[in-house]
Amino acid sequence: MISSPNNTGTQVTEFLLICFPGVQDTQHWLSVILAPLLVLARTANFVLLFTIHQAASLHAPMRYLLAILSVLDVILCLTVIPKVLLIFWFNMKPVSFAGCFLQMFIMNTFLPMECSTFLVMAYDRYVAICHPLCYPSIITEQFVITAAVFIVFRNLLATLPAPVLAVRLNYCASNVENCICANISVAKLSCGDIHLNKLYQFVSVWCLLGSDLVLILLSYCFILRVVMCQQSGGAVTKALSTCGSHLILILFFYTLLLVFIFTNKAGKKIPSEVPILLSVLHHLIPPALNPIVYGVRTQKIKQGIIKLLNH
Repeated sequence: MISSPNNTGTQVTEFLLICFPGVQDTQHWLSVILAPLLVLARTANFVLLFTIHQAASLHAPMRYLLAILSVLDVILCLTVIPKVLLIFWFNMKPVSFAGCFLQMFIMNTFLPMECSTFLVMAYDRYVAICHPLCYPSIITEQFVITAAVFIVFRNLLATLPAPVLAVRLNYCASNVENCICANISVAKLSCGDIHLNKLYQFVSVWCLLGSDLVLILLSYCFILRVVMCQQSGGAVTKALSTCGSHLILILFFYTLLLVFIFTNKAGKKIPSEVPILLSVLHHLIPPALNPIVYGVRTQKIKQGIIKLLNH
């Protein structure tokens, strides 16, 4: 670190990711779990993307949404987990000032994008089940393109101020007690006031992720109401099986996020290792499960994967 001219703090040129402060000697054993999950997440998403690219019959609007979700999963996973494994295996804790805020920007932006993609996919299921005759005219390629543009710009504009507010701070220390460059974990190292950072983080998270969750739950409530009114037992079972697995995965995604938020708010009442571990797992478990639940359980994609593996 370099002393600043006004002597009010230091000019940090790099941060040190301490990861799990209380279990430094044994934290490397977590790699036994993280490394296979990383391989699973990468392999499953790349196989799914390649299958969608190769099979012309899968070039439907819903499949494009699934491809978008896989791309987001891969980016989020590779932004966080490889660095965590390098810390565990080779004690490579330093991360450059620019690299830290780049990681923060990607996490802050792409995580809400994934939630918004869940929302669009829930709307797709709502139209398919509640208004099947209108589905071809509503869920079109133009709809997917418009939704994708909206997802990118909405979340980019809403989340960009968080890393900008963090990068403008004057930092007095460089030891980040986290495995990743999380917004508040880094901002706590500042010499100045970070109330604005905390306020914006809180408002942006609840406005973006909260509004998406409410709309997702509404979509599945409408789906459940329509499905329960249907006479065909087979159709009901199929709809509940498909939408139920989707909803469980979405709720699991949000549950991890909510537990992470509340454990952070609890402060010293909960060991610091708990929110750190949840933060790491939140960037790994959903990317590993999404292609299985959304992809393999879709009949056409399952057939495409089997055909690909046979060749």
